[in-house]
This record gives sequence, C-alpha cells and structure tokens, in this order.
Amino acid sequence: MKKDNQLSRRQAISGIGSTLAATVAVSKANALSEGPTAQAAVPVPLSDPTTKYPKPPFTTPMQPWPGLASKMIPRPDHGETSYKGSGRLLGRKALITGGDSGMGRAAAIAYAREGADVAINYLPAEESDAREVIELIKKEGRKAIAIPGDIREEAFCQRLVDQAVKGLGGLDILVSNAARQQTRESILDVSTEDFDATMKTNIYAPFWIIKAALPHLSPGASIIGTTSEQAYDPSPNLYDYAQTKAATMNFVKSLAKQLGPKGIRVNGVAPGPIWTPLQPSGGATAEKLKTFGGDTPLGRPGQPVELASIYVQLAANDGSYATGQVYGAAGGKGQP
Repeated sequence: MKKDNQLSRRQAISGIGSTLAATVAVSKANALSEGPTAQAAVPVPLSDPTTKYPKPPFTTPMQPWPGLASKMIPRPDHGETSYKGSGRLLGRKALITGGDSGMGRAAAIAYAREGADVAINYLPAEESDAREVIELIKKEGRKAIAIPGDIREEAFCQRLVDQAVKGLGGLDILVSNAARQQTRESILDVSTEDFDATMKTNIYAPFWIIKAALPHLSPGASIIGTTSEQAYDPSPNLYDYAQTKAATMNFVKSLAKQLGPKGIRVNGVAPGPIWTPLQPSGGATAEKLKTFGGDTPLGRPGQPVELASIYVQLAANDGSYATGQVYGAAGGKGQP
C-alpha cells in the first residue's frame, strides 16, 4: 500500500511538470507569434545585385557644377524609402559635409533612421536637394540642421563646426564627404584655378573641419572620410581628383594612429562608380555617363544607399575595434 502511494505521488509530480512545460512552451509560442520577434523571423528574400538597380545605357542630362540629384534620370536611391533603421545611433549627433546628395545624403538619412540628430553642409546652389534631406530627417523625429556654405574657405569651416555643435548640442560623428571632381583629358587642361578648387574642397576643408571639431569629440566619437577607388586605381582623366582621394585614404590611416589613444576612431569609405550628381556635373564626360558603371562585374553603377550601412557601422558602438580602416564598395572593381 505504501509503495502504491509513493508511485502515485511520483506520477502526480511528473504530470504537474509536464503540464508546466507545456504551458511555458505554449506561452513562448504565443509570444513569438504576437511580438516583433515573429516579424524578424520572417525570411528576407534574396536580392540579385545585378538587377536590383538600373543598368546603362543612361540618358541623364549633363548639369553645371555642383549638380542636383533631383535632375538626374533615373533619380539616385539614397534610402529615401529603402533604408530601414533599428536605433543603432540613438542619441548621437552627426555633422556631414556634402549631405544634400550622394553618399552624404544616404548617410544623413540612415543616421536619422538609426536615431541620430544630423547637421548637413552643402553649397547654396544645392538648396533644393538639401531641403528634401532636412525634411526626411525631421520626419524621423530627429533634429535637422542645415548649414549652407563653401568649405573652400577656412573661416566658414570653423563657423560650420560651431553652428553644428550649437544646433545639435554637441558632436559625436563627423563625416567628411563633400568633394569636387572635374574630368580633364590632359594635365594641360587642368588650370591652376581648377587644381586649387579641387585641393581646397577635398584636402584643405577636411583639415580645417577636423581641427575645429576635435575639441568637441569625446572617446567613442568617430571621424569618417569618403575616399574612392581612385585612391588605389586612378583614372588618367582624373589627375587632380585622384590625388586628393589618395590623400584622404592616407589621412584616415595617419589620424587613426594619432587619435586612437584618445578613443576617437577614424575610418574611410572608398566607393567605386556610384550614381550621384558628381558625374553629370563634370565628373564624367557625356559619353562615359551613358555607360557609367557598366564595366563592373555587377554590370551597373552603385546607388548611394548601398553604402549607407557602411557609414552606420563605422559610427556605431559595435564597430569599436575598427579604426584606420578603409571599406570599399565598387561592384567588384577597384580597391580595397
């Protein structure tokens, strides 16, 4: 009789345990089916990179420098509807030069959707493109600061940083992206004025802006430069521009060593042929523009949004061991 009672108790306890396990399993299943995890568990279909975006031939019209994204055919994708954020830069404060179009615009949109407040610099002639970016940043509930002006002037570069810091309430991320590119078939066609304008925009301005920004940057801050495949494999018709991009690559590596002990990371992004106003506004000839990007293994130029996640990663906390690095995106051509 005693033995039967013990067996009965064991069976009862076992039954209770099984019931509890089943209840927990059902609860977890319900939570998964009802919560955000269920959405995250839905497989994302593969996207063929060769057909994801337009291929040449292109018929976009040539434009005067500096060019507008709004006048390009087809319009570049900067992530206006395609970039989805996840709060990776929540509370950060970023200053981006050349933030009206191209990679700067893509970075600005991505940063806002990742939770950052953003200040963008651009030339006054690019105001219409810049207004679109400002509205997109505000739509995310983030602070948006527009600071038009010519970064070829040292005094303006200092004001730019001051206005960004005051408007944002600090500075955590500096993206030195603005650049000038004008194609010239021969060095004999590059005037001193041309050469000076390219050097001032691409080399002097980052120097002035970084000097002004550095006192405001704390450990954990990031400086990101936009270099180019031209730094590693220069085209014969981009004599002056290619030099500046090699210099950008070099300042990234040099400054990373200098600022590493201070906890400030410095990295670069090296695009290949990307569909931006840089090309139809003198960066490429009308003939080259028709087939732009068609000689890459992917058979097309890249879109600015395809580099946005690189700019995010280089600014995010989980990229904390990356400094002095240059990340490429060239459709299978170029370096790194």
